[in-house]
Amino acid sequence: MPATDLAGLARAIGADEAVRRRVQRRTLAVVVASQVLGGAGLAAGITVGALLARDLLGSDSLTGAPAALFTLGSALAAFLVGRVTQRWGRRTGLGLGFAAGGAGAIGVVAAAVSGNVPLLFASLFVYGAGTATNLQARYAGTDLALPTQRGTAVSIAMVSTTLGAVAGPNLVEPLGALALSLGIPPLAGPFLLAAAAYLGAGSVLFLLLRPDPFLVAQHLDHAPGLPPAVAPEVPTPAEPAQPGASAASQPEPSAPARGDRFAPGVVLGATIMILTQATMVAIMTMTPVHMRGHDHALSAVGLVIGIHIGAMYLPSLVTGVLVDRIGRIPMAVAAAVTMLLAGGVAALAPSDSLGLLIVALTLLGLGWNFGLISGTALVVDATSPSHRAKTQGSIDVLIALSGAGASALSGLVLAATDYATLSVVGGLLSLLLVPVVIWARRAAVRRRR
Repeated sequence: MPATDLAGLARAIGADEAVRRRVQRRTLAVVVASQVLGGAGLAAGITVGALLARDLLGSDSLTGAPAALFTLGSALAAFLVGRVTQRWGRRTGLGLGFAAGGAGAIGVVAAAVSGNVPLLFASLFVYGAGTATNLQARYAGTDLALPTQRGTAVSIAMVSTTLGAVAGPNLVEPLGALALSLGIPPLAGPFLLAAAAYLGAGSVLFLLLRPDPFLVAQHLDHAPGLPPAVAPEVPTPAEPAQPGASAASQPEPSAPARGDRFAPGVVLGATIMILTQATMVAIMTMTPVHMRGHDHALSAVGLVIGIHIGAMYLPSLVTGVLVDRIGRIPMAVAAAVTMLLAGGVAALAPSDSLGLLIVALTLLGLGWNFGLISGTALVVDATSPSHRAKTQGSIDVLIALSGAGASALSGLVLAATDYATLSVVGGLLSLLLVPVVIWARRAAVRRRR
């Protein structure tokens, strides 16, 4: 859409709230469609990546390498998608990111067929672009959302991932059989689905995300007479958000919120997402290896990971409402407590107890869900469209790097100790959220004095 048309649309939104609601509904519909497809692609690497590497390498010591590689790839992709989005909008940035993820999945299949380990590792790195893009798509739902509805907007984007993400792990055996019939190793089967899913998600966004919500938000931010598209950095007890209030009725943000990329709200939101990602990846990545080492069937592995991914995304609608009504910070503390419980249950679960592993991984996914939605809302609150996409991309780089580090270290910890020790360490890591929350609350109060 030409810039003149975007400027006209921004003026129309400023003059008529019904126009904003209509554009926001269309945006969310397109994001939902892309996330359903993206979720299916996301699940392949989580479920069988480590198992495929073990088969090709013949060793457990590097089973964390696949997750580390596609997480590192997602870090680079997050940076690039953020920069492309800042300049050309969500449609181009997200479309290209999903296309790269699909190409990586095709490369993984080729590596499995040829037994080429270097190609496998390179392809897993590129495949990570789909993971980053799937995660960054949540921001598209917030571009035109009112400050009091941002948590809900994030949750709609995330819950849409559930259908594909839950179905993917439970299709491991059928996809394996399909792959075998095509002369492809069974563990590469889920990557066939990932390739089609990511390419489909990218096509949906590139063709249908019109008008681009981020470009519209940029014009809104510069439109004369309209309130800034940013909320207070970290809500304090003295400044509660009023559910249902319009953007214009919200308290005026402090000046640093518009230009300071290291404002307390940005730092807090980023830290919440980084710590919850590291905890979740460390425990989740090694769960399939732990289960297969104790003779659980591949279908049982798919069930546990499928339920875990469901817990990561399915509660999003409820979580989004809680984040908007109860507050970002209380839900961040809930994330830390939930992930600590997850680590405890996983550590205490007998190796043959499928039920307790399901409980542990469900709590792990739920804690991640609390952290991601509350952290995302804090970052959106504390930024303006003039630098929002670049800031979001940079934060997702840190999230991806924390996941990569946790994934690589988790394999070494498992090889040196056991799954119980790994789970305890992961659970304790999440408690670092509490002092960070306290610091951010105090810093926000000081900045307003």
